[in-house]
Amino acid sequence: MKTIFAKLLRFACSLTILFLTACGGGTTAGGTTAPPPATYSISGTVTGLQAGHSVTILYNGGSGKTVTANGAVTLATSLTTGTGYSVTIGTQPVGQTCKVVYGTGTVGTANITNVQVNCVTLFAYVANYGSNNVSAYTVDATTGALTLVSSTAPVPGSQPVFVTVDPSGKFAYVVNQGSNNVSAYTINASSGALTAVTGSPFAAGSSPDSVTVDPSGKFVYVTNSVSSNVSAYTIDANSGALTPVTGSPFTAGSNPYSVTVDPSGKFAYVANNTSNDVSAYTIDATSGALTLAASTPPVSGSFPTAVAVDPSGKFAYVTNQGSNNVSAYTIDATSGALTLVASTPSVSGSSPYAVTTDPRGGFVYVPNYVNNNVSAYSINASSGALTPVTGSPFTTGSNPYSVTVDPSGTFAYVANYTGGNVSAYTIDAASGALTLVSSTTPVLGSGPSSVTVAQPK
Repeated sequence: MKTIFAKLLRFACSLTILFLTACGGGTTAGGTTAPPPATYSISGTVTGLQAGHSVTILYNGGSGKTVTANGAVTLATSLTTGTGYSVTIGTQPVGQTCKVVYGTGTVGTANITNVQVNCVTLFAYVANYGSNNVSAYTVDATTGALTLVSSTAPVPGSQPVFVTVDPSGKFAYVVNQGSNNVSAYTINASSGALTAVTGSPFAAGSSPDSVTVDPSGKFVYVTNSVSSNVSAYTIDANSGALTPVTGSPFTAGSNPYSVTVDPSGKFAYVANNTSNDVSAYTIDATSGALTLAASTPPVSGSFPTAVAVDPSGKFAYVTNQGSNNVSAYTIDATSGALTLVASTPSVSGSSPYAVTTDPRGGFVYVPNYVNNNVSAYSINASSGALTPVTGSPFTTGSNPYSVTVDPSGTFAYVANYTGGNVSAYTIDAASGALTLVSSTTPVLGSGPSSVTVAQPK
């Protein structure tokens, strides 16, 4: 009887252990509770957001987190190893563009802390030839509309004819045709306001017409139309001040009107108005000095006024004011030499003074001074030949003198010299067609002759 009772007791105990194991499930052989799996968070930093603005940040496309100030931000918590994540922008701040860096990946065995949300403001600058000043605007990142900054920069010179900015968006440079010098400014990354650099303006040659900055942001080049040469400068990376390059100025053709540098920073090109050719140079990457190529090709037209290189660095385009057309060239990647594209130069309107390409490399834009419009062309990616965009030319204000495209390739702007205003357009990314923003923006001055867009980084 005792043996049977003992067996029954042992059986009951076994059932009890099994029951407790099934219900508790969290004990180990030693009777301790197993820890829950480790979890991690995703966080980052917001920079560049202007006061009074907000940006909505999405985690894996879900509900957004609205941020109203710069600094640290936590986007997700309690994530286990192996969880995939994607951080994107839901709603942009008005007048700004925010981009996410390090926003995708898979959670490992540590918190993700390096997500960056960087917000920037676009600014536009217009050189006013008649009133000796520079108008500054903020650019609405959604519509492209311009809003005048509360103050404009007076030019310590006369007849400012051309304005450009360096690739970092820190400095602006203006050539003053009447006083033969170059004004340099620092750009306030928050407001867009311009402040003259110590030592500005800097001496140039006789009757400077245009200015460009090389892609590295180290050198500035200025064409001097009356002295028929090119002034070259090094840029002080901290102050923006200019120092002449040894050997500057460098010889050009007759009446050089425009200068540009290819995207690699290896070659510079100058359109010579009265010698009807283009000077090609190699650039010393250390000093910025220019060396003239063995020969300069004639343009397929007369009185060239401007030259631009597409973002691929394969093609160059020259506007010919006298013959009202655009010459297209292929660029030798080794020597920088230009070869005229076999097809007939594209016909533009009357007196095309300027030319630009869009940053995505698909289109060319040319303002026609007499016709009050801007011609748009698509680029053949293989040959460089131009084909008019459907609907081209597009209406501008009175006597358009300059054209530029913003760094994203979303908006185009034309300075209308006699109209005293700036036409703003949105660009169709597929076709290159231009749609006029609801209104043109007056300049705070007279005789706008050049327009450019800056994106401080």
